[in-house]
This record gives sequence, structure tokens and C-alpha cells, in this order.
Amino acid sequence: MKIAVSPPTNNRILFWIAVAIGGFVLLLAIIVAVMVVRMNSVPAGLDYSTTRVSEKGLYTVSYTAPGGEVPVNQIHRWTLHLESQAGRPVEGAQITVDGDMPQHGHGMPTRPRVTKELGNGDYLVEGLKFQMGGWWVMDFIISENGQQDVVHFNILLRQ
Repeated sequence: MKIAVSPPTNNRILFWIAVAIGGFVLLLAIIVAVMVVRMNSVPAGLDYSTTRVSEKGLYTVSYTAPGGEVPVNQIHRWTLHLESQAGRPVEGAQITVDGDMPQHGHGMPTRPRVTKELGNGDYLVEGLKFQMGGWWVMDFIISENGQQDVVHFNILLRQ
């Protein structure tokens, strides 16, 4: 006895295509939700102080934003203050500036830089722009008298 197998109907084919597309959309939604949660959860215990000691302990560094607040989505400037371990103002340093959002994997839309030494250990940093709220890390690489050190500032911006 032979059993006849009927060819699949168009309705069955459409059903399985819809199941496959629905599964793909569900998987994509789960991936996006996980990414959003990960990007918006800030690690606990971050130090948000505006004065920090550099990694090697060579400098104490502080920054001052205009009006005391770091603005979001505005180009602005900071005054960066450098002191030696002994508490003396550091003059003649070369400073490289970098900033990024570690969880988002992108940096700033501008290239901030030190444009002027103001004296007494103060340096003008111009071209800062944080395009969105969230956790940012600002890095300042300091070179002076044949020594190099880096300081990191955590910033949590609300929009």
C-alpha cells in the first residue's frame, strides 16, 4: 500500500515563513533590549570628584567647568589645574585630552585640546562637547620634564 504525500500548500509555506520572520524579530528585540539595559547601567561606586591624583601619583589634577556644571550638547571649555606631588603648580606641561562613553563605544564629536597655559598651573581646555547624557570618562595625558602620567575623570551627565 502506497501512502500519498500531498505537496505543501501555500498556506503552510506562508505559516512557516511567518514563524521564521517572527522568531527573527523576537531575537532582534531581545538583543536590542539587552544592549539598551547594558548601555544605561552605570557601574556602582564610580568616583565623580573633580579633583583626582594621576595614576602614577605624579600630579593632582582638577577641572572646573563653566558655572560649575558640565553642559550637555554645548561646546564649552574647562580650566584644568595641575599640581606636583609637593603641591606646587605645574608649568609648561604638554597635555593630551580624550573623552569617551565606555558603554557606548564612542568618543566625543569634537577634538578638545589645551589651547593656552593660563599660569599658576592652570590650562585652558577648549572644544569640549558631550552630545548626550550618561557616563563619560575624560582622560588627560600629562607630559612634563621627561615624565608622563594620566588622570581619568568619571562624569555622569543628566540630560
